[in-house]
Amino acid sequence: MQEPQYSAVNLEEKLALFDDHWSPRIVGRMNGHEIMVVKGKGAFPWHHHDDTDDFFLVLSGVLRIETEHGDVTLHPGEFFVIPRGVRHHPVAEEEVSLMLIEPAGTPNTGDAATAAEKVWI
Repeated sequence: MQEPQYSAVNLEEKLALFDDHWSPRIVGRMNGHEIMVVKGKGAFPWHHHDDTDDFFLVLSGVLRIETEHGDVTLHPGEFFVIPRGVRHHPVAEEEVSLMLIEPAGTPNTGDAATAAEKVWI
C-alpha cells in the first residue's frame, strides 16, 4: 500500500519513467479506485470486464477503441467509458499515453491469469 501523497502528481513526469506498452502504472488512489497511467502502441487483446466499467482518458496521441458495438476514436483531452461486460480492445497506430481509473485490483485483461502486474511509480 502506497503512503498518502501530499503534493501534486505530474503525469508527464510519471510517464517519462517507463517505456513499455500496455503495462499500467499506479500514480494514485481515490475511494477504492486506482488512478493509473499507461503507454500503448499496437493492439491490446480483446477482453471485457464483468464487474466494472472501463475508463480511458487520452493524454497524448490517438486511441481507437474497437467494441462489439462499433469503434470510438479518442484524441488528447477526450475520454470514453466502456460499460461493464462490453467486449473491446484499444488500438494505437502510434504511441499513445492514457490515464485509466478503475477499482483497485481490477485486472487489465479482465482475467487475473493474463493481466499485467500493476506497480506504483
